[in-house]
Amino acid sequence: MRASKVKLGISACLLGAEVRYNGGHRLSRLCSSNLSEYFDFISVCPEVGIGMPIPREPIRLVGNPLAPRAVGTVDHSRDVTNALSTYAERMAVELQGISGYIFMQQSPSCGLERVKVHQEGGQPSKPGRGIYAAAFCRRHPDLPVEEDGRLNDPVLRENFITRVYTYAEWQHLLQQGLTRRALIAFHSRYKYLLMATDPVRYKSLGRLLGELNRHDLGELAPHYFRELMSALKQCATRSTHSNVLQHLSGYLKRVLSSDEKQEMKQLIGQYREGIVPLAVPLTLLKHHFRRHPDCYIAEQAYLQPHPEPLAPSNAL
Repeated sequence: MRASKVKLGISACLLGAEVRYNGGHRLSRLCSSNLSEYFDFISVCPEVGIGMPIPREPIRLVGNPLAPRAVGTVDHSRDVTNALSTYAERMAVELQGISGYIFMQQSPSCGLERVKVHQEGGQPSKPGRGIYAAAFCRRHPDLPVEEDGRLNDPVLRENFITRVYTYAEWQHLLQQGLTRRALIAFHSRYKYLLMATDPVRYKSLGRLLGELNRHDLGELAPHYFRELMSALKQCATRSTHSNVLQHLSGYLKRVLSSDEKQEMKQLIGQYREGIVPLAVPLTLLKHHFRRHPDCYIAEQAYLQPHPEPLAPSNAL
């Protein structure tokens, strides 16, 4: 599956396309340089997509933050809300093959959150969501999405990338033909990653699959995956990472010397206390499993959820 690049949707201005209202762009070096080595980007500018010119009168959100309208900042009668929503519906169909989407932050069309919604008389209101982004995400509720600015946070970036590769693997599983056996194997592979991000859902999904034969696979699988993706949105903590590291090190108890066990225990404790980054105990753990291979552990997504260069583990 990972021989070819994973496909991501992205706001076109983030790749340097001069499509903004003023004829400019918002080039993201992270996306255009670092991430482009691993992902095939499909760029979209919904405002240009609905026929708005470059340059153009900018639009803004007005009204109810839960259901805002997108109108011109000068000509308030110019309402492009329905056009943006319709375009999102069309692109949601055309981009079925993507495994994630990076949106332009604070954009009235593409912003995922904290988009300013204007009120009459300049009254403040709760922030809203860009019209195109909101409509697109309604059609793909499980799709990993993120704003470009938040990707500068290494923890949020790794969380997003992990979810993207998980989504891509699920897409591959569906293409191959989902079976009960394949679903159990998929869940087994993500067991410890799930334990690190959401221990509560880890237990509930385990119970759900324990009763797999009592359910229709076609109905259970989408529910399972929705719960899994919701769980993976949570960022793992030092405490949950430490718990997983301890579980994994338990598979080595019969092959490590007492000194090696003590070293592993000490490093996990130092990580939990914030003395060393996650990369330190994780690297040692991987070293021991290379010396003492375990087929079950080798399949665990927790140890390699995505290509190694994408892992900013020193920040965790």
